[in-house]
Amino acid sequence: MNRKEFIGTTFLASLATMLPMRAHEFLTANTQPELSDFEKSLSPVGRALEFEDFYVWCNSPIEGPDGKIHVFFSRWPKAKGMGGWISSSEIAHAVADKPEGPYEYVSTVLSPRGTGYWDATTCHNPSIHFVDGKYALFFLGNSNGKMDTKRIGLATADSLYGPWTRPDEPLLLPGKEGEWDDLLTTNPSFIKHPNGEYWLYYKSLDTEGYVHPKFEIKGNRKYGLAIAKSLEEPYTKYEGNPVVDFHNMGNNQQCEDAYVWYEDKKFKMLARDMGVYGIDKGLYMESKDGKHWSKPLIGYQELSKYITQPPAPKHLNRYGRVERPQLLFQNGKPTYLFTASQGGKYETASAFIFKIN
Repeated sequence: MNRKEFIGTTFLASLATMLPMRAHEFLTANTQPELSDFEKSLSPVGRALEFEDFYVWCNSPIEGPDGKIHVFFSRWPKAKGMGGWISSSEIAHAVADKPEGPYEYVSTVLSPRGTGYWDATTCHNPSIHFVDGKYALFFLGNSNGKMDTKRIGLATADSLYGPWTRPDEPLLLPGKEGEWDDLLTTNPSFIKHPNGEYWLYYKSLDTEGYVHPKFEIKGNRKYGLAIAKSLEEPYTKYEGNPVVDFHNMGNNQQCEDAYVWYEDKKFKMLARDMGVYGIDKGLYMESKDGKHWSKPLIGYQELSKYITQPPAPKHLNRYGRVERPQLLFQNGKPTYLFTASQGGKYETASAFIFKIN
């Protein structure tokens, strides 16, 4: 070992002893990412829901009583560019005879309602579930086309074809000033707990870290949990929040787009990586209680690991990665992974589907 190597190794060893245990574990994980069994089960199907005049994102599937596959997705005008999601998105419904598609647009189910409403300027992040004999469509809205008014809401219907009852107020509000979640609530992920409770996972970040960033990525995204006794009753935030927090890794590592489900007596989570292993991968975690999560493994990889794409168009700065993971369940088991990815024949964004083998 030469002098340079010795100094570097000694520095890292000293740094590791000063870091909290969780960060110390991730220091090792960050250099040797491990593929999860979930990732190893994936095979690419391809793109779906490509529209010439729209960007498409947030593709949430469910099998209907008609045997068809229904997808609730975000879309906004192509003329707005990729950034149009925050001020011009609507939530639409499409249907297909099989998970691979092709999908046919049915209708737009939630549109921005205009001045005076909490969801005045955008409707985004749909996540569809069948709960207690009705359909629950969790989503986010905002009132000014900006980050600071993003709030989670819940629309319900007796049929996947509607009509949908829209909430007059958000389902979950940010925390008090100075708390870790005082900026917004977004990226809803819902499960009905085996004990009968209603659990809602949500992403948030603190206002100070977002408004006065110390890193290239503004703010640090963490995940919290809120619990209710029934689907539409007030959700109380878990006192041990945040339940997913990577900030102790030391370089503003974080995640977003979490999707949580319960399978084989375990809670499982997929999320978009934002610095743990990179920015083009997904994370996979497990938990015995839904509150304390394992060290993350790779949940999915960048698209180049699965398919060959044309060179990146200059106007698509997220090209090559997949985001917003959502699962299709059939007979109680996850069978397909639906994601969103830039690109496709219209050089916008669309769904990208994987089969779970």
